[in-house]
Amino acid sequence: MSDIVTFDNVVKRYPGNQVALNNVTLRLGRGEMAFVTGHSGAGKSTLIKLIGLLERPTRGRVFVNGMDLSGVKRRDVAHYRQRLGLIFQSYNLLHDRSVFDNVALPLEIRGTPRATLNRNVRAALTTVGLLQYEHSLPTVLSGGEQQRIGIARAVVSRPHLLLADEPTGNLDPDLSADIMTLFRRLNQAGTSVLIATHDIALIEDLGRRRIQLDHGELGASR
Repeated sequence: MSDIVTFDNVVKRYPGNQVALNNVTLRLGRGEMAFVTGHSGAGKSTLIKLIGLLERPTRGRVFVNGMDLSGVKRRDVAHYRQRLGLIFQSYNLLHDRSVFDNVALPLEIRGTPRATLNRNVRAALTTVGLLQYEHSLPTVLSGGEQQRIGIARAVVSRPHLLLADEPTGNLDPDLSADIMTLFRRLNQAGTSVLIATHDIALIEDLGRRRIQLDHGELGASR
């Protein structure tokens, strides 16, 4: 199994010499689903942001799908992100647009033909169990359903890699378990998945690799 993500001795420092990641070397295999765990401030979000080019490393290199991200120029970042699915704790939905329009946004930006857009959006909404709400506004749906909209939007472009940063942080345990089941199904369909979470109880029975961070340093994977 080839690697879809590689960190090679990555260091990330923020202003004030705050070290978020310190000499991190790791690999995520193509088609793998893994979790990044650790205490608050351990560097989980920074790791996800480096893969999404929301941040750049201070030192070291990050490779995604064989591409050295240090070579991606600022003007090309948006194009690079089209190949990823990004999900965050805050849903980042447009509340004045329908569920359908929220999910369609990445395809609209890419200029996807309308027939293909309609087909892919409805397929993504079916995957997350929300097709019946395609004409509704996100504000009438529950928190768990809004997170599912975010997941549908992240996968509508059929990315090779799905990144999630504390995607269940605002949800109760039952809804969180439903979201993890959805991630597992997406992974079984062939998408590589990397999830940052502090909720060990939620993931301990899933049987997937855990990448442990402690004050920016890599611990033993489990």
